[in-house]
Amino acid sequence: MIRQDLNEDDVPMFDEDDADTKERRSKIKHPLASFFHLFFRASAILVYLLCELLSSSFIACMVTIIFLLSCDFWTVKNVTGRLLVGLRWWNQVDDDGKSHWVFESRKQGAGRKVPSSSESRIFWLGLTVCPIVWVFFIFSTIFSFKIKWLAVVIMGVVLQWANLYGYVRCKVGGGTNLKSMDTSYFGRQLFKQAMAKEEF
Repeated sequence: MIRQDLNEDDVPMFDEDDADTKERRSKIKHPLASFFHLFFRASAILVYLLCELLSSSFIACMVTIIFLLSCDFWTVKNVTGRLLVGLRWWNQVDDDGKSHWVFESRKQGAGRKVPSSSESRIFWLGLTVCPIVWVFFIFSTIFSFKIKWLAVVIMGVVLQWANLYGYVRCKVGGGTNLKSMDTSYFGRQLFKQAMAKEEF
């Protein structure tokens, strides 16, 4: 069961050019949500990088990092995704015990708030950059033979990528796959460039 109210141009990813972009305000409407969207992510990465300087206890550092990652996962999944870009996802179990993933996006229409482009950029950049950093940490942990940190780094990758995957599925629609999204996005960009060249 996948419920979705998706319009392809609801919320811009990165710097997509929309006709409605000029109408969107670049002002940050939810400064507290924007702050916490980045705070827990950045704090977990900083504590991981500085943990040997901050504490000699591996357990204290590990618990702190996992706590920050968990706070980030919950905040992004339940608060900032809904407020900053109008997307949300969750899992529900029906009466038969079957698990169903639900991906939703906010309907755009008269009287409904349009997400600001600044908040959208903050959301998507924070959502994509941090998982890449945690993947880099996996390789650095393996190559530096700090195997005890591998469990912490894998936890970071899993939590960060789960949110990224959930929100990308919300953005492109629950029933479509990512390959078709890439093809249609690049196709639209090529079409826009071709049309722009013909105007000159």
